[in-house]
Amino acid sequence: MSSGHKKPQFDFLFMKLPRGFFYAVILFTCLATIPPALIIRARSVPRESRRIHLIQNMDNQPKYKAQQENIIFRDDRSMRQPVPGTVARSQMIGDTHYWLGTVDGTYAKTFPDQITVDMKLLERGRERYDIYCLPCHGATGVGDGTVHARAMQLLNLTPAENNGTTWVQPKNLHEEAVAEQPLGQIFYTISNGKNNMAGYASQIRVEDRWAIVAYVQALQISGNAADYPVPDSDSLPEQKIVLDDDQAAAESTDSDKEGAGS
Repeated sequence: MSSGHKKPQFDFLFMKLPRGFFYAVILFTCLATIPPALIIRARSVPRESRRIHLIQNMDNQPKYKAQQENIIFRDDRSMRQPVPGTVARSQMIGDTHYWLGTVDGTYAKTFPDQITVDMKLLERGRERYDIYCLPCHGATGVGDGTVHARAMQLLNLTPAENNGTTWVQPKNLHEEAVAEQPLGQIFYTISNGKNNMAGYASQIRVEDRWAIVAYVQALQISGNAADYPVPDSDSLPEQKIVLDDDQAAAESTDSDKEGAGS
């Protein structure tokens, strides 16, 4: 019985494969490297021709270009005429006083003819002011709205807590620089914004922007009114405030304390 070394069965089967099999494997491996090589070359080498675009994703769509024939329409033109009355986005509007707040290139000092200043307009302006302006400028227009109050709370926190918050107080509408502005400039600021204030042209209608201008002017007049009485104020109806029992008792207590102090 021979004790010679036996070759593993795997090596024996491997040696029995035909020589052409090895050539086929080498050839297949070489061919398999061609697509990746082409992809790498296409992505790294600049070319003047368009690259292969297998998945379109609506990137290339059939369309008509300028001056191209289009048999869909009777005149065989792909370029269509604008609809009558079309206004381009960049085209100047005729009535600049109403739409832009300017007259002959300067800010208007009066309300446009389309706007009638009355109590109805002021009430509308107050409603729109309370929605869009009050959160920053405050109820009286001094710049102490709830947004400002919240921002000041954040500024009082540590830098780690406020995350680097910075804040500029909203404008006081009673300041001389603001109070002396023409009506058109206030309208323009509401429409297009200024500094940190965003424009509201896309949110507030033109007539409502003029209503806000009227209400802001009323706030300025009331805030800067003189101390002397209004002429013929005696002829105005007297406004009486009816207090409930608790309020009346509190008023009486305060009066007694003032009398004792004097």
